[in-house]
Amino acid sequence: MSDTHTVVLVEGASDKSAIEALAGRHGRNLAAEGISLVAMGGATNIGTYVGRFGPAGHGLRLAGLCDAGEEGDFRRSLERAGLGCDLGRSDLEALGFFVCVADLEDELIRALGTAAVERVVDAEGELSSFRTLQRQPAWRGSATHDQLRRFMGSGSGRKIRYSGLLVAALDLDRVPRPLDLLLAHLSGSRSR
Repeated sequence: MSDTHTVVLVEGASDKSAIEALAGRHGRNLAAEGISLVAMGGATNIGTYVGRFGPAGHGLRLAGLCDAGEEGDFRRSLERAGLGCDLGRSDLEALGFFVCVADLEDELIRALGTAAVERVVDAEGELSSFRTLQRQPAWRGSATHDQLRRFMGSGSGRKIRYSGLLVAALDLDRVPRPLDLLLAHLSGSRSR
């Protein structure tokens, strides 16, 4: 990390995959720009990583992406690190931390629409598996959006694989707000 000046803290590998895919679609190589993406293995680890890379650690510029349910963990850790008090959503964004409405999969499915997501699932040869999930009593009658979110979260490595595929299928003018704002924020890192 000797060439790194910015660390982007994300909950998991699927978030990292999505950011890498979006940066690639914009012709950017984040590592070459001195930006390191760190999958923390869950939002509850944010304090450890802010301590390691932030003001009390390596003193690097921090940014991040989290789910709405983990926003409080991120807020408290940033406050403990001395990066603000009583941080609201706009304060988090000013620091470079962006919140997904439910989670990244929710954001991507809404941006693409369920029909487009089903086409991606079909292209991966998993449409019959998705149809099987739809017929399960627990999911029968649920919205297709919710069924797709569940499908993405089930199966080994599926979330990681689909996050990049869904980003690849996006029109660049329909990128979910948190991803779009994060990448724009990281553009400011280029000049540092």
